[in-house]
Amino acid sequence: MQNIDFQGQIFFLSDDENKILAQLSGQRLTLAHAIPLRDDVSTDEMTSQAVCARYEDFGDGLLSAYRAGDAQPIPELAFRGTPVTVMVAGKRYGKGSSREHSPLAHKTIGVRLIIAESFERIFRQNCDNLGIFTSTDMSLADRISAGEAIAIDELVAGREALAARLLRAGGLLNLDEDAIREFALTTRPADGAPRTLTQKILQRHAIVADQDFPAGSGSFVRTDWRFSHEYYTGMIANLLHHQFGDPVPLSDPDRIILFEDHLTFAHRSPVHVNGGLLPGVERMSRRHQAFGIKYGITNHGYLPAHEGSEGICHAIMIERYAMPGEVVVGTDSHTTHSGALGALAFGVGSSDMAYALKTGNCRLTVPDSILIRLDGKLPEGVASKDIVLHLAARPELKRGSGLGKVFEFAGEAVDAMSTDERTTLTNMTAELGGFTGIVAPDAETVRFLKERRGVDFALQEWMKSDEGAPFSEIVTVDCSLISPVVAAPGDPGNAIPLSELVERPSVDIAYGGSCTGGKREDFDEYFKVLDWADRNGLKAQAGVTLFLQFGTLAVRDYCEEQGYLPVFERVGAEMLMPSCGACAGCGPGSSSSHEEVTVSAINRNFPGRSGPGQVWLGSPATVAASAIAGRLVSFDELKQQAAMAR
Repeated sequence: MQNIDFQGQIFFLSDDENKILAQLSGQRLTLAHAIPLRDDVSTDEMTSQAVCARYEDFGDGLLSAYRAGDAQPIPELAFRGTPVTVMVAGKRYGKGSSREHSPLAHKTIGVRLIIAESFERIFRQNCDNLGIFTSTDMSLADRISAGEAIAIDELVAGREALAARLLRAGGLLNLDEDAIREFALTTRPADGAPRTLTQKILQRHAIVADQDFPAGSGSFVRTDWRFSHEYYTGMIANLLHHQFGDPVPLSDPDRIILFEDHLTFAHRSPVHVNGGLLPGVERMSRRHQAFGIKYGITNHGYLPAHEGSEGICHAIMIERYAMPGEVVVGTDSHTTHSGALGALAFGVGSSDMAYALKTGNCRLTVPDSILIRLDGKLPEGVASKDIVLHLAARPELKRGSGLGKVFEFAGEAVDAMSTDERTTLTNMTAELGGFTGIVAPDAETVRFLKERRGVDFALQEWMKSDEGAPFSEIVTVDCSLISPVVAAPGDPGNAIPLSELVERPSVDIAYGGSCTGGKREDFDEYFKVLDWADRNGLKAQAGVTLFLQFGTLAVRDYCEEQGYLPVFERVGAEMLMPSCGACAGCGPGSSSSHEEVTVSAINRNFPGRSGPGQVWLGSPATVAASAIAGRLVSFDELKQQAAMAR
């Protein structure tokens, strides 16, 4: 039995600033002395967008955006030359994006084991792929502190067989062909037992048809679409060429899509400009484009005559590519967006994507499914963003009951939703900790595909969960009781009905955009509020900067056709061409100081995610109304205030 001696420092991510500073000065703590540990440490705090832009040396910036209380106690270069081999944290370590930069930054400084009460799915899978051990056995911290070597068998105990196998091998790309064949997703033909929609999709994408792999099993699945954006493509290329040679044959390159959508406004990002990061951005872009040219891959990139890009990857995938029943993987946690069409769409890291580009197959842990029943009729002025923020605040989901699971959305409220609104639900399953979100295709799906893409799609009988399907949990929400919801700075789970928020903060920035808030129907909502304001002689309050950013060029064209643009301009909005922009902290709409307050239609508000300021999340209508009021309000409240002022 092989043992590992974790010589070096154990670093505890405490919620107490002084305990962090003590460790940085060389003091060794025990678990008992380190508590309270920080929960919900996000990948944005581990490796900020600015750190990622440096590409080669992002280990030097590990956890430089980490917050303990109101402080950011870990400076750049804090871990350079420090022998940290074990990192310890609280619940849901690694929330947020699929960036493999975060676990790689840990590995770069020497971390071989991360101990936490629970992990987010993509982060833990990325650790596996890099050969970093992860454990939820908190007792390991004191045993290692006492000098005990830990058996590898113990470190992989309780993990599914594939994860254990690749950890022993040192990472995904070190697996031999025998191991890959052994863990190819297998499923026997339907035996009459009821199945979820996810199980059925996986069955149809099995590499071999033989036997079932139950939920929790590690395996590989055949994919229909694979995509990457500029933050990842250079890393993927390095992994591929280092492991398999240069060039390497890619599987079905016509089914691979590249996107430049995150950094197309970096030249207007204070963090990137002031931090001297633009050369790194340009380098990433060159590597991304060179990879696409080398292998003849479609690249949706920069606009030739404007700032911005053709569109955000998730929005373009649903506008042009993804179809019901397909498997879609992308290097972004919000790949889940395409689940609104009834596709099984999920985010992966760079190693997973490198393997998928070469083979057409992708690693996954077979997920359980949760049924989210959204019953009742949504009140006027309430959007799917309000629903998903309501879900994010539910205690059981905040504790992580949905980690790694598929959220299948159904019910009266979902039936009445457009596809644009459904994408907000599936997109933000990432914030709920889920593997993905999915909506069974229906007549609305058929309408969307015909209207938006000119595709005549026929529903198939299998494209729904069976009566009595094995959901691990059923969550029921009476949507008729939901009112506009906002999420306080720090986490989407800090959600509260706006009517219960007594102290209404003034806002400096109102941002409407991103994959979650930059769709056609989002702009319908912006227009509804801002047209009312225009007709009542109102504009964005003095001191409030209002940005509206299209999700794709098709959305921009739609707004022009509808006559929205003159109204937006009259009320003082700055219109931005498509890009992830402020959502990724990469453009206008990001804050530039801690004191600034933003109300935003983006999907997450982790510390530092969209600049150093305080970000409140809300629906498109809430963002637009707050810009007019100058403080956080719903559209109904704005109208009531205007009536009282007359």
